[in-house]
Amino acid sequence: MEIALFDTALGRFGLGWTERGLARALLPGDDDAAMLERLTRAGGTQAEPSRAIAALMDRIEDYAEGEAIDFSDVSIDLSGVPDFHRRAYELLLEVRWGQTITYGALARRLGDVGLSRAVGQAMGANPIPLIIPCHRVLASDGKPGGFSAPGGGASKLKMLALEGVSVGAPAGQMSFGF
Repeated sequence: MEIALFDTALGRFGLGWTERGLARALLPGDDDAAMLERLTRAGGTQAEPSRAIAALMDRIEDYAEGEAIDFSDVSIDLSGVPDFHRRAYELLLEVRWGQTITYGALARRLGDVGLSRAVGQAMGANPIPLIIPCHRVLASDGKPGGFSAPGGGASKLKMLALEGVSVGAPAGQMSFGF
């Protein structure tokens, strides 16, 4: 896996990629040393971004400046990711900019609302946050729920606010702005 760090309006991001696609994304919040340690621990070596990765970096920079960016077309490498997590991520890729879904609704789409905790575990293990938009998954009461990225729930709220989502509104109405 090749890796690089880059600056955005939200802070410094880290990416890791293979020939199959994006394999890791680190959201802002840690210093460079911590980010590099996490990426190299995952098998990464610093490299010059390919054209596709450089274009993705540009799109992430645009997102960080508040532009509505759709990342659903990004090639991703989920090698080693459990099948359940992979299925949850595939469904989550359908949740677009400014939209949200609850853990329970995602679990129902996976076949059983009883899978809500498993969905939460999959979101917490997401190797490619933002591109696989786990920040768009909320608790059933419309509250943010957990977020394992640096900054925790505050980071999740910041990303949702960037997308125009008012957290605390009844679930299902958030994408309509009322």
